[in-house]
Amino acid sequence: MSEIRLYGAPWCPDCKRSKRFLAEHRVPYQFIDIDDDKDGLRFVEELQKGGRTIPTIVFPEGDHLLEPTDSDLARRLGLKLAADRSSYDLAIVGGGPAGLAAAIYAAREGIDSLIVDRSALGGQAGVTERVDNYPGFPDGIGGADLADRFVAQARRYGVEMLAAVDVERIEQDGEDTVLYLAGGQQVCAHSVLIATGSSYRRLGVPGEDELIGAGVHFCATCDGPFYKGADELLVIGGGNSGLEEGMFLSQFAERIRIVEFAPELKASRLLQDKVRADPRFAVHTNTEVVELKGAPKLEEVVARDRATGQELRWRPKAAFVFIGLDPNTAFLRGTVDLDRWGFVVADRYQTSMAGVFCAGDVRAGSTKQLGAAVGEGIAALLEVRRHLEQHRQIAAHATNA
Repeated sequence: MSEIRLYGAPWCPDCKRSKRFLAEHRVPYQFIDIDDDKDGLRFVEELQKGGRTIPTIVFPEGDHLLEPTDSDLARRLGLKLAADRSSYDLAIVGGGPAGLAAAIYAAREGIDSLIVDRSALGGQAGVTERVDNYPGFPDGIGGADLADRFVAQARRYGVEMLAAVDVERIEQDGEDTVLYLAGGQQVCAHSVLIATGSSYRRLGVPGEDELIGAGVHFCATCDGPFYKGADELLVIGGGNSGLEEGMFLSQFAERIRIVEFAPELKASRLLQDKVRADPRFAVHTNTEVVELKGAPKLEEVVARDRATGQELRWRPKAAFVFIGLDPNTAFLRGTVDLDRWGFVVADRYQTSMAGVFCAGDVRAGSTKQLGAAVGEGIAALLEVRRHLEQHRQIAAHATNA
């Protein structure tokens, strides 16, 4: 698959979507910008007999897809898109570290389970350049490698897994729960574990997608130590998270530059006072990041003063983006209790819907850390096991009666 070629342009939203899909599924590809590459544009026009539809994705076997959906790409890549059966003991929605850890433990307990993930198996870990704080890897490990190990271990235990398949909604049906999958399939489960995680809000500027993990990061704890001794690091976001992470990063770099879109910082006054009193920090409010440049790693950040229109250019070793997290819970609205930010409210991992549990970043109050997500997945599975045992006892009693 290393010869996949994606012909497109930086301004094309469908091109960005396809690039993100391939990156999340850890599929190598070559991007050809037809705005800058005349031979690339000529090839697209010849292939389409004069057309210029993008993205145009060409595969090593010689076939191609024009403006494909994620489902089109998934089918072409040979991903499994349908469950083998219609009923399971446990359906796990989300194939990141929490969901995979739960599935591995479920398999060892003899619990028949299915994982459904709308994106790629491995979750955020799979698109992290390097993980340096996960126990058992004293020299660190590439995020994609760690994610692949999680997936391989689940496969070893025979866990059935679907990637690039959306769960559109869930509904209770008696004591069971029905999952409605994109494509029309319905899956019934005696218990459900929600482990869909959350997504870092992105800037949506040119260069961002290409540089994620290569100088553009969303976790200072995970990636900050790689920049020990840096002259300058950039933090985008002036809320509590941005300033807290900036203070954490200050142990690695001589200078931390904070960039906030709004006219004022949004963090607590205490954090603001600490940052402004520290000579290592430079704060830019009312400032918009408009482009991230560099190849193969970040080389320059282009910003604009929103009041004067002045263009600003900086050359930090890395940029850390902290403009918020969005929980992946749209499919749950109206079915389980969510907090005001959309995270799932749970008591001992049990949600407001009987038989439906949650774990990991999607849970309100979770720490949003890889190790914690794995632990929560296991702890939630033990609650699932207890629920299934009660379910079997009730069923046995009804049969005997």
